[in-house]
Amino acid sequence: MCFSLPWLEQLFVWLIIVCAVVAIIRLLVPWITGMIGLPIVGQVINIILWAFLAIICIYIVFGLLSCLVGMGGGLHFPVGK
Repeated sequence: MCFSLPWLEQLFVWLIIVCAVVAIIRLLVPWITGMIGLPIVGQVINIILWAFLAIICIYIVFGLLSCLVGMGGGLHFPVGK
């Protein structure tokens, strides 16, 4: 399943979903912190958001490396089909 067309399709779909969620959160954070009046909350949410993205990147990189070296693990995204 490594580097096949269905795998690439799922990878791109998940990347688009993650980017959309990040963009929405980045739009809402200033608005929410303006209502609450605590800018530190926005900074904490941004740190959590970037940590989440870093974890996703690490997961994808190690999945790709396992495909390249032949361990057969690869990335397994949940498919709703």
